[in-house]
Amino acid sequence: MIELRRSRLRRFYGQGDLHFITSSCYRRKPLLGTARARDIFLELLEEVRRRFRFDVIGYVVMPEHVHLLLGEPEKGNPSRVMQVLKQRVSHRLLGKRKRRDSAQIALWKAPVLLDHFWQPRFYDFNVFSEAKRVQKLKYMHRNPVTRGLVNSPELLRWSSYRMYAFGGRGPVNMDWMFPPYQMKRTRSDETYAGSPFRSTGWK
Repeated sequence: MIELRRSRLRRFYGQGDLHFITSSCYRRKPLLGTARARDIFLELLEEVRRRFRFDVIGYVVMPEHVHLLLGEPEKGNPSRVMQVLKQRVSHRLLGKRKRRDSAQIALWKAPVLLDHFWQPRFYDFNVFSEAKRVQKLKYMHRNPVTRGLVNSPELLRWSSYRMYAFGGRGPVNMDWMFPPYQMKRTRSDETYAGSPFRSTGWK
């Protein structure tokens, strides 16, 4: 088990748990509020998934934050995954921004203030049981309805709900749901008992 400590933030890796991750846009601004921005986020999530080789169990992209349910990667750890994902999204969606004039920076000896896309850190909850897995999936899939973005979870196309409800494929590879592929095992063997479609994460 690897324990990472940053100030009061503690992360536990290497136990084979799933990770329920929430990452918010800078100052909760709706920087993912457009279809283009959300499409790009999912495109980059899939690129990072392929690079670090981890299972995506669920996701939902909201205007000012994202929820992810991820397996531990074969390369690196979830913190590294999120670092790369956030950097790539920032680069694509912020693009080149104007910096302060170098003479002004030298005069005031102030740090360069760049535009931000994300809050500096992210929330990470270790999911170690079937009950918690279902709970987190239900929470993330209900979130767009609770917030009033849609009337029913299948109406939001930037969510993994459709894969659970209808068995289709989306922009992020979730082939572990389709035989002969299998999700990598975690501490909770019962997570993998029976059909992965038995819980849609909604009802």
